[in-house]
Amino acid sequence: MFKWLSVWCICVVAVSASAEEAALGPDSLVQDGVPVGVVTKHEWRSKVFEGTVRDYYIYVPAQYDKRLAAHVMVFQDGHAYVKLDGQVRVPTVFDNLIHKKEMPVTIGVFVNPGHLVLNGEGKRPKSPWKSSNRSVEYDTLSSDYATFLIDEILPEVGKSYTLTTNASERAICGMSSGGICAFTVAWERPDAFQKVISHIGSFTNIRGGDRYPGIIRKAELRPIRVFLQDGSNDLNNQHGNWWLGNQQMMSALEFREYDVRFVKGEGGHSGKHGGAIFPDTLRWIWRK
Repeated sequence: MFKWLSVWCICVVAVSASAEEAALGPDSLVQDGVPVGVVTKHEWRSKVFEGTVRDYYIYVPAQYDKRLAAHVMVFQDGHAYVKLDGQVRVPTVFDNLIHKKEMPVTIGVFVNPGHLVLNGEGKRPKSPWKSSNRSVEYDTLSSDYATFLIDEILPEVGKSYTLTTNASERAICGMSSGGICAFTVAWERPDAFQKVISHIGSFTNIRGGDRYPGIIRKAELRPIRVFLQDGSNDLNNQHGNWWLGNQQMMSALEFREYDVRFVKGEGGHSGKHGGAIFPDTLRWIWRK
């Protein structure tokens, strides 16, 4: 049994610049007496995305028991989410919420985008944001990235840790193109992932993502829960308007009566607002 808050806090936060610029709360900061999980770094060469190499990280909470299957949460652009001094600070938030029994014991898998390396040789960019295969993997509306996670990454992590195979106990999260990628994974494979968190999601025409609202309105219902976050000063360029795209997603999901929440701010294309509300986001996404 988990101890849940009786009130969904962030749904009543005023949509204002002060909310957008709020400092991280105590659940995002290291607390005395809270057991700290372990993060390890690994490298992967993919067969689904042939010729790519990437880093990924695994977070294992102190409460993990190999005799019990742990919940799983996957993050795109893992380098940004795993940073202990970053905008979201997932390991610290997990430590605090798992300790308070406000979310289940969850193993985090933080996956960077792949970079194409010719003949197995070549340098990767200093910033994973600039990995050459990022847009192909994240913005494409197909099951390829889901297959990559389900057939390659999770089985590899599962060699060392006991992971749940229950789709309702698996979540996926990302920002920008990683946000639409998270949605695509659950949309294509709800048998494997049923909980989605999208921060400043790129539901625009980078590779056809602006089609999603129309697709959602006519498609067969999926058993998924979706959290969206965006700000009214997000990008507006040749690919589309991120703020309008997220509003269209919310409208379509509400129309089909999905379990969906959209927290709005006034910020731009940044992970700051999503990080500030991340602890409450996890309480909502994991609620019974």
